[in-house]
Amino acid sequence: MSGKRSRSFKCAVHHRDREVCSENDFHLVDPDPPLRRMVRIIADEFLSEERDRKLYADQYTCCPPPLFILCITLIELAFFTYYWVAMGEVSPSGPVPIDSVFIYRPDKRQEIWRFIFYMVLHAGWLHLLFNLLVQLLVGLPLEMVHGSTRIGAVYMAGVLAGSLGTSVFDTDVYLVGASGGVYALLAAHLANVLLNYNNMEFGIVRIIGIFVVASFDVGFAIYGRYAAETLAMAPLGPGLGLGLSPGEALVGSGGLVGDVVEAVGVGGPLVGPVLVSRPVSYVAHLAGALAGLTIGLLVLKNFEQKLHEQLLWWVSLGVYAACTMFAVLFNVMNGAQPSFTLPHA
Repeated sequence: MSGKRSRSFKCAVHHRDREVCSENDFHLVDPDPPLRRMVRIIADEFLSEERDRKLYADQYTCCPPPLFILCITLIELAFFTYYWVAMGEVSPSGPVPIDSVFIYRPDKRQEIWRFIFYMVLHAGWLHLLFNLLVQLLVGLPLEMVHGSTRIGAVYMAGVLAGSLGTSVFDTDVYLVGASGGVYALLAAHLANVLLNYNNMEFGIVRIIGIFVVASFDVGFAIYGRYAAETLAMAPLGPGLGLGLSPGEALVGSGGLVGDVVEAVGVGGPLVGPVLVSRPVSYVAHLAGALAGLTIGLLVLKNFEQKLHEQLLWWVSLGVYAACTMFAVLFNVMNGAQPSFTLPHA
């Protein structure tokens, strides 16, 4: 093949990428720059229909940028750093800032901002690390596909569902962490994969992967919630005790936390420390996942909606509205739980 004809062939091959090749140009321009490759990978991972993938890959401009997940991640990291410095210690499972104005507490239900802002606190760096990784690896690509408003709605719906669900089904625990929002993102992605796994490459592998990650974390939370529900007390002498049940000293968080406080016998002298174990609340994980399955189907856009998807839309709306209304009414009618305090010398 002559040099001129070879150059013409190269120009024809790269015509679809709209690259101009002159007769004196012997260097092929990369037809797929890094940003475009990343966009195509995200489209393949998070969109089920081939026409949707092509439309997204052709139209995506990164304007506006996906700022919601990045901002939430930085806020959570900043709060963790602040309490780390303020409390002077950090561990995989603590400490938990139980006196923070942001933590959800059953004895302060009337302070409604706690039902949302508990998400900025975390119980240890392991709890924070898991949530941030899922947010960035799942939430950020979802936001690039569906936009900040829609992903923000899914995330915040999961956060609210986590605190409302905990207030109804696990009434004795405090709550910290963004697990409700994180599981809403995971469940929203899972719902999309379940509905369209036949059209997605390695669809069944993706489903198994999501279930493995979620099951490991939820299983750890369930184990921590019940296996660690203990109240280890120093002997207080015959017939003496603190008079507390394990359920009266629970804090729902991302990890097990132990607080040592001074204990005094009933009518007796100070006798020693009490170790109160505060286990994990797993209800927020499950409630957040339910919110993701419902709100995710409501707000995550399909480029071409089918009839059965419209029916699912209405069913999802009804389920989420009914659950939210029930939880709100439950909290209004039951009021705040009695405050838990430990006796001091």
